[in-house]
Amino acid sequence: MDTNEIKYLIALPLLPEVGQKRAREMYEFFGSAENVFLADEQQLAQIPNIGKATVSSIINGKKQALQRAEKELIFVGRHQINCYCYFDDNYPYRLRECEDAPLLIYSKGNVRFNSGKMVAVVGTRMPTDAGKERCQKLIRELAAAAGDITVISGLAYGIDVTAHKAAIEAGIPTIIIPAHGLDRIYPTIHRQVAINALEKGGILTEYMSETEPEKQNFVARNRIVAGLSDCVVVVESRKKGGSLITAEMAWNYNRDIFTFPGRPEDINSAGCNNLIKRQKASLIECADDIIDAMRWRKEDNTSKALQTELFVELNETENKLMELLADKDNGVHFNDLLADMKLSFSNISALLLDMEMRGLIKSMPGGRYRAMIR
Repeated sequence: MDTNEIKYLIALPLLPEVGQKRAREMYEFFGSAENVFLADEQQLAQIPNIGKATVSSIINGKKQALQRAEKELIFVGRHQINCYCYFDDNYPYRLRECEDAPLLIYSKGNVRFNSGKMVAVVGTRMPTDAGKERCQKLIRELAAAAGDITVISGLAYGIDVTAHKAAIEAGIPTIIIPAHGLDRIYPTIHRQVAINALEKGGILTEYMSETEPEKQNFVARNRIVAGLSDCVVVVESRKKGGSLITAEMAWNYNRDIFTFPGRPEDINSAGCNNLIKRQKASLIECADDIIDAMRWRKEDNTSKALQTELFVELNETENKLMELLADKDNGVHFNDLLADMKLSFSNISALLLDMEMRGLIKSMPGGRYRAMIR
């Protein structure tokens, strides 16, 4: 990416009353970040849903935003930090699917965003010894059985740092998502874990240097954890906590959510049990449960393709449904299927239930369905 364009990309969300979502809209409207800064008041006024006061604030705030961006550009160059724009091909495609994805992200290390399988592992900051052992065992089993796994978490105390350490020990990549810029590590006690993660994985953030790890940043970074992943695993969680916020965001992004159940009286299982109770997470006992649900076994594609070809006979209606679901890894929403299939609500509900019972399709969080065979 051109260095000059990076400067304008850094500056764009810094403009008054802009933020990440509007920054993306402005970039798309003008074709580049630089063009936004070259635009005059009349041109800016053509942006949909922008008021005169906002246009005036943007005009007056350009100089200050660019000055801060120039300072950040020096930091980025000095520390060999990679920058990825939302509209670039190398931007994480999973994150791009999320409506609140940042315009620009910064990363350090050897991060591969667009290959392999991405698993976010989160949980309480005060886990039990059993919870930590369960987390370590899960990641060891995933590394051995699924292959090409990357573990994502936030480096916080408890389950987060346990997950990162387990991934490093298993020899698989791990990505740290902090709630601050790349000029620091928080908590500082986990600095060596972050350094070790750089060898195969790395650190990714939407925040510039000099950004403090403030409370609201932790909530915002949870959407990056959820958005980067194929699925989210909650190991232990109390009734409230950051891991449940991550799970809720993952639900909204139509990601698969998995969690370990616990005894009703166990406070560290209250959040997990509630996710299962509300049917927002699938109950798991081991890594195999995730591997089977996500179809991550190496033989799955071949054997199921053969099964489809040789053994599964579909009628015309079922064939039409499978065509609608074909190659849609994120699934298709029930309402879209209802419209496209032109069946009554009760008929399509019965069809979906029957095909799920036969292992042909799978219901996903958020009322979506995907094909289990190709």
